[in-house]
Amino acid sequence: MSDDDLATVPEPPALLEVRGVTRGFYGVRALNGVDLVVKAGQITGLIGPNGAGKTTLFNCISGLVPPNSGRILFNGEDITGWRPDRVTRRGLVRTFQIARGCPRLTVRENLLLYGADQPGEGVVAALLRTQAMRLREQDLQQRAIEIANRLRLTRELDNKAAGLSGGQKKLLEIGRALMAKPKLVLLDEPIAGVNPSLAREIGDRLRAIVADGISLLLIEHQMDMIARLCDHVIVMAEGRHLTEGTFAAVSADAAVQEAYMGRPRWTS
Repeated sequence: MSDDDLATVPEPPALLEVRGVTRGFYGVRALNGVDLVVKAGQITGLIGPNGAGKTTLFNCISGLVPPNSGRILFNGEDITGWRPDRVTRRGLVRTFQIARGCPRLTVRENLLLYGADQPGEGVVAALLRTQAMRLREQDLQQRAIEIANRLRLTRELDNKAAGLSGGQKKLLEIGRALMAKPKLVLLDEPIAGVNPSLAREIGDRLRAIVADGISLLLIEHQMDMIARLCDHVIVMAEGRHLTEGTFAAVSADAAVQEAYMGRPRWTS
């Protein structure tokens, strides 16, 4: 491909835009005017030292807590201050660092719980067992099986979530997000506490998810995983956007090195 051809390749569109977002708790500012853009079709890493405000930002984006000021736009629509269920219906879904499945339900039931547009949730449809409800339940059952297969949880479908390993619970958390048919998934430390072999497998599954057209924004402290997976990396420090770029570029940045304990932390 020539330089002229490269120049004509369009930039991926902005899927998520955060503009000047602030959030405080009891007089302490956790977010101090965050600005960032997440492009579609990529895995974007969000990194920074502990206390940088990364999870608070996820909470504001997903509607768990409202920002004090600023704007959040998703797919061109202003979603600032929306309830989490409304944000999810638009196609923006988040996971949590500690998996939040229902331990007494099976893996299949956990997945089905997150399927969208379930007519059986209505009293009349549930009593009458309408054809529309039965067809939708069949669709959701099939989707749950497909997602379990994608995440290699097929053998666990009818086992209780409480019996899963830590890594399998992480995969189930991702699977529940996928049941909502998202455009963008916010992943909060998807491999925290997971053994290295399963961490690599989760990384492979994340790449496959993006290949299917779903974008990812992930918080992760394991820099080898950030380097291997992420197309773009955004760095936060002290509640603000610090810098962004490729992993090699941000890891060589003196300001980033200073933010992490005041000295170089990685090698590219």
